[in-house]
Amino acid sequence: MKTFKKVYIEITSICNLACSFCPPTERKANFIKVEDFATRLDEIKPHTSFIYLHVKGEPLLHPNIDQLLDIAHEKGFKVNITTNGTLIAKNRHKLLGKPALRQMNFSLHSFDGHEGSTNREGYLREILSFVRAAEEHQVIFSFRLWNLTQDNVTNAQRQRNRETLQVIEDEFGLDFKIEEKVVPGSGVRIAERVYLNQDYEFQWPSLTAPEDDGKGFCHGLRTQAAVLVDGTVVPCCLDGEGVINLGNINKTSFSSIVEGERANNLVEGFSRREAVEELCRRCGYRQRFGA
Repeated sequence: MKTFKKVYIEITSICNLACSFCPPTERKANFIKVEDFATRLDEIKPHTSFIYLHVKGEPLLHPNIDQLLDIAHEKGFKVNITTNGTLIAKNRHKLLGKPALRQMNFSLHSFDGHEGSTNREGYLREILSFVRAAEEHQVIFSFRLWNLTQDNVTNAQRQRNRETLQVIEDEFGLDFKIEEKVVPGSGVRIAERVYLNQDYEFQWPSLTAPEDDGKGFCHGLRTQAAVLVDGTVVPCCLDGEGVINLGNINKTSFSSIVEGERANNLVEGFSRREAVEELCRRCGYRQRFGA
């Protein structure tokens, strides 16, 4: 039986922002029902103990996020949440003290990526207030600034990042500038269980993107899989439109889907360093794993 380091369980396809780096989904707006979430956890339990509550969509929009965390704990899962952070104050009472919550990733690049963002310091202060309140609960935090470009960021973006980093440096009393220590694609520890990661902006794979020679490797269906809010199983967290539809968990067991012919062909292809799916040949992120 295939086991994964993590399985992404998308709990909503809706987001409250419209970031330049994240194409809007063409899928139906949807929230997972609490009972469907519980059923999906039962399905994936033999395959992993770690779930991530996103693919597309903003997980903190889900009105029953606290119930979902309780169910995850009851079923023995550890949960990671990636959020743009704008709803953290509204949801802090639903998150604090939940034993299932292992890690929260805050996509701080969302602030500059969303054209209507205002009050950078207020946005960051609400996030930092939550991080401080969660210290006693041993939650891991990762602040993400994934807006670098290969020719480095523009002076304007570099200045905006500096403003963000300055607030974090002041909060934690750092005696160094974060960008002088962090390596793109990696992170720097800024406090106990608190990290900051900078990385290059990536393009979501799309059937309209340029196709490469298909050589290379990917961890899709090797260390991870994902279930979209409507039950569609896909190989990884970047197939946000369900292009590589391996089957639907509402109709077929998760175990059967990830052991199916299309799934096995994808894994065996990457064992040969060959992308057999068209979407994978149009995925720039795959190129990070080398040829």
